Amino acid sequence: MISPNPIIGTGLHAIGGISAASCYLPNTKTKKWSWGTFWLAQALFSWIIAPLIIGWLTVPDFFEILLNAPAKPFWMAFLLGAVYGFGGISFGKAIVHIGYSLTYTLAIGISAVVGTILPLLIFGGLGDFFTKPGGDVVFIGMICSVLGVVVCGWAGFKKEKDISKESLNKSGFNMMLGLFLTIVAGVLSGVFNLSLEYGQPIADIAAQHGAGHFEGNSKLIISTAGCFVVNFIWYFIAGLRQQTIQEFIPNKSLTKLTLFKNWLWSALAGTMWCLQFFFYGLGHVKMGSFQFASWVLHMSMLIFFSYIVGVVMKEWKNVTRNTYLVLIIGLLILIISFCITSYGSYIGEKMLHTA
Repeated sequence: MISPNPIIGTGLHAIGGISAASCYLPNTKTKKWSWGTFWLAQALFSWIIAPLIIGWLTVPDFFEILLNAPAKPFWMAFLLGAVYGFGGISFGKAIVHIGYSLTYTLAIGISAVVGTILPLLIFGGLGDFFTKPGGDVVFIGMICSVLGVVVCGWAGFKKEKDISKESLNKSGFNMMLGLFLTIVAGVLSGVFNLSLEYGQPIADIAAQHGAGHFEGNSKLIISTAGCFVVNFIWYFIAGLRQQTIQEFIPNKSLTKLTLFKNWLWSALAGTMWCLQFFFYGLGHVKMGSFQFASWVLHMSMLIFFSYIVGVVMKEWKNVTRNTYLVLIIGLLILIISFCITSYGSYIGEKMLHTA
């Protein structure tokens, strides 16, 4: 029997957020690889190799569970994972038009809301979750999370204007198209949580096999495999058209040693991405009856630590004092939201078990 502890659950979500916020840093170490080549390499590790290894190491009878999984949960999780894959493609395109900071924050913010509300609407219980003991406090925490994400997004937009005063005239800038693609990316990213929810019966079977806290690792590979198939097809065809697919083969300018190092950095990036959901799964089961808050908590953690990483990497050193102040306010609101959500979940669980 798993003992709920929302405070520990929040901490585990924080570890997952750190892993996710740092997972693309290894890309800066790759040499003579285009973005699409790196994306394909890291995708192999993040969505196929790492989930398989983690599942095999932590879930008893892992492959047997997958082979005998109920058809509807399996294929719904896979197909919704594939839908999430299109969100990743939209995300990459949006960056070209409105920049990384604004795209990242808005997409994750939309994902936080959609990924939390959709499962409650589809599987039921939207009203019940917020009216149970502690539910009103958790709801306030979730509102604060969304507010913090909005303020951080504003800071990101101001940062890009500070760093590049000519950004509104730069080649490729298109606010309307960029915002449209960001909305698509955010909505489809939220669908990934729906994919995980549809795979829950498979996790329940894993729990019966003794997976315990690691039950979520049994369903992760199904969702990520759908995402990988879509991205592999897209970026492989793009690589052929742009003649970058040959970057996987050593030549005079790309030595075997450089290629080997690129693969190592890609493996690290992919593994770090996957580990976010390893810790997400652990944190999710620890949230007890407030598991529905896991997605918005995780996404908010991701935003928070991505901005912290940006500050550490000195990406904000050339912004104005006003922009930096907006960032600090946004981060403080997110910290407050984590505390409120964790506290509401804690008192709710405590009242539930003492009733």
